[in-house]
Amino acid sequence: MSRDEAFQLAQEKDLDLVEVAPAADPPVCRILDYGKFKYVQTKKEREAKKSQKSTALREVRFRPGIGQHDQDAKLRTVHKLLATGAKVKLSVIFRGRSITHPEIGVTLLKKMAESLQEEAKLEKPPGMEGRSLSIILLPVARRDGQESYAAPTDQGSEEGAPVMAEAQGAQSKDSEAAVQETQHAQA
Repeated sequence: MSRDEAFQLAQEKDLDLVEVAPAADPPVCRILDYGKFKYVQTKKEREAKKSQKSTALREVRFRPGIGQHDQDAKLRTVHKLLATGAKVKLSVIFRGRSITHPEIGVTLLKKMAESLQEEAKLEKPPGMEGRSLSIILLPVARRDGQESYAAPTDQGSEEGAPVMAEAQGAQSKDSEAAVQETQHAQA
């Protein structure tokens, strides 16, 4: 149908001629009420936004000299955050001369991740970000049939693998690089 015929047909029906697919060859047009079309489009976009699940990144901060009881309290907080389906960033904040011993932070993060290996999977291995050392944990599917909060990632790891085993090679390289970087900066 030619463009003029389509335009005349749209005017007879008191509707609009709307180009739907301009990139197609030939371009595709439809005869419809444009106001209603825009309303339906915005309604679909709003519904899509409602159904989208936003995964929040929550951060739990530690200091290198944290006590055992405080560490347990932070661990309970991380358990709650993972249960809600949020990604959790564990950060060890170094102040003053404590930056000279990043291995303490690596040990602390490793201990926390190992205690969370049932509920979390390591997304990002330990790495220095300024004066903090951090890892990111994802909640994993539970084996008892409950709903999974984490979307599967293609990192080549099995679900039952220990958390820290995934990034063992990357972790040692990153932590060694972080230690050398801080020692070189001080020299």
